[in-house]
Amino acid sequence: MSKIIGRILLFGVPGLIVVGFVALFVVLGATQPQPQRAESTVRPAAVFVAEARPEPVQLSVTTQGEVTPLIEIDLTAQVAGRIQYVNPSFVQGGYFEAGEVLIQLEDADHRLAVTRAQALVSQRQQQLIREEAESELAREEWEALGEGQASALTLREPQLADARAQLAAAEASLAEARLNLSRTRISAPFDGRVRAKSADLGQFISPGARLGRVFATETVEVNLPMSDGELTLLNIPLAFQATDADPGPQVRLSAVIGGQQRIWEGEIVRTDSVIDPQTRTLSAIVEVNDPYGAAAEDAGAPLAVGLFVRAEVTGRSIDRAYVLPRSALRGADRIYVAELDGTLSIRQVEVVDSNPERVVIASGVSEGERVITSPVRGAIEGMAVRALGPDGEPLDPEPEAESDDDASEDESAVADQAAQTAAGR
Repeated sequence: MSKIIGRILLFGVPGLIVVGFVALFVVLGATQPQPQRAESTVRPAAVFVAEARPEPVQLSVTTQGEVTPLIEIDLTAQVAGRIQYVNPSFVQGGYFEAGEVLIQLEDADHRLAVTRAQALVSQRQQQLIREEAESELAREEWEALGEGQASALTLREPQLADARAQLAAAEASLAEARLNLSRTRISAPFDGRVRAKSADLGQFISPGARLGRVFATETVEVNLPMSDGELTLLNIPLAFQATDADPGPQVRLSAVIGGQQRIWEGEIVRTDSVIDPQTRTLSAIVEVNDPYGAAAEDAGAPLAVGLFVRAEVTGRSIDRAYVLPRSALRGADRIYVAELDGTLSIRQVEVVDSNPERVVIASGVSEGERVITSPVRGAIEGMAVRALGPDGEPLDPEPEAESDDDASEDESAVADQAAQTAAGR
């Protein structure tokens, strides 16, 4: 009996304890208060906006190009000879005037050729005079003794024609000798500068030998690569040629020289004949007159050949367009608008021009609408937004009073949004 009681105590007491704990947990779980479900509210995203205001816009295109001479030639010799004189201006970078002798060749041989040609002309003239006299004498004799029509041979007409031909040939030889003599004085037909010098005093040169390279200083040009869209902004066709009735757009060229920005004025006079196969652009050619004279005085420095310049080309004007910060454009042709009811609207717009600072919109937005300029994560049509002005002040009436925790969270959200906007700009 005692063994039975001991077993009951050994196995029964722990079981009773376990059952008691289970019952206690059940009772506690049934009697504990149930938590109330709090309804979550979506907080509007704080966004910076810019008001759309229509205004007249002058379009422009900014590009770059290199200054090149309009006329540049190789200076070559047309006759052979030894160089006996070199103009002090015929050095790299030297200036010269049109017709100024740059190189003089020895001309003794050519002067002798002129003398021989003059003597031959004198001989042919005497021969022609003699033939003319004999022809006239033959005509008189025939008229006195002959009958009928005299033949050309009788009147010595072939001999007379031959004498005239020989005189013409002698005169041509004289003209050629004089021309060769003049070609011993080598010059350029324009005012210009020397780019390179390839011959010097005492050197013997043959016809066609390269003496140097020179270019004209009357006009220089700048090739500006343009895309099709940029040509559209300038209202220039692919095959453009400026005329008095249809002048080209004005161009403002600038470069930093000697630590100062210099500015020159030019004009687009034509477009290139072909499209660059590598860049798929077409060059618009700008001309600047007197780059080393009047243009240099206006800018304070000459528009030197080889200078790399920045070009601002004046394009067509639009009477009514919307100019917004570049950050307002989403993708190629979309913007976000903060509606008055506190929702976001996605608009497709017509973009006329854009650059890193601004975007010009022709349509797709109305006057007075608030265009979002700050980044918006996960933007969808109709999402809640809260419009802020440039200074970060809300543009819409304040919502219902918030707790201190909510207010601090909202201020933190505005600060984060401002930081994102600054990073986006």
